[in-house]
Amino acid sequence: MARVLVVDDAAFMRKMVSDALAKAGHEVIGEACNGVEAVESFRALKPELTTLDITMPEKDGLQALGDIMTLDPNARVIMCSALGQESKVLESIKLGARDFVVKPFQPARVQEAVAKALA
Repeated sequence: MARVLVVDDAAFMRKMVSDALAKAGHEVIGEACNGVEAVESFRALKPELTTLDITMPEKDGLQALGDIMTLDPNARVIMCSALGQESKVLESIKLGARDFVVKPFQPARVQEAVAKALA
């Protein structure tokens, strides 16, 4: 199973995503609460998969996604955000995200996105 970095500015959302991943047998190797921490953690931990919120302090998820894809063009990133507008989804996919999960979500939706991203 995959080693995953979970990024969200809300602690309860990190817990919900982490719980969904753990139930599917994945290992959460790190958490970050903003885009700056996300990029630093990605660089340090080299996760097989990253979940990334969009609306965060210091650096938003789209900026962090761009930085992560620059560090590793093969990075597997799933955006997980309440901002489900088509423009944000399309921008995320254009930047390299493998999938987009809209909050609030069912754990099965996160698990499905992870399985697809790792396939």
